[in-house]
Amino acid sequence: MGVLLGFLLALAVGGTACVVWAERGGPRWVRVVARITLAVGSVARGAAKSRRRGLGGGGRDSGGDE
Repeated sequence: MGVLLGFLLALAVGGTACVVWAERGGPRWVRVVARITLAVGSVARGAAKSRRRGLGGGGRDSGGDE
């Protein structure tokens, strides 16, 4: 389990470094990795938002006013 967590941490740190490097005009492969990293982050944020919305479950309207 510790090896898996270490691997995921290395992926996150490497992806973040590629995003920063791509902003400064890195090579093509860095821009590709940065694009993938940002897409995965966006999907994770959307999943977390929908999970939070599902946990509310009360009488609040879940319209688009967030």
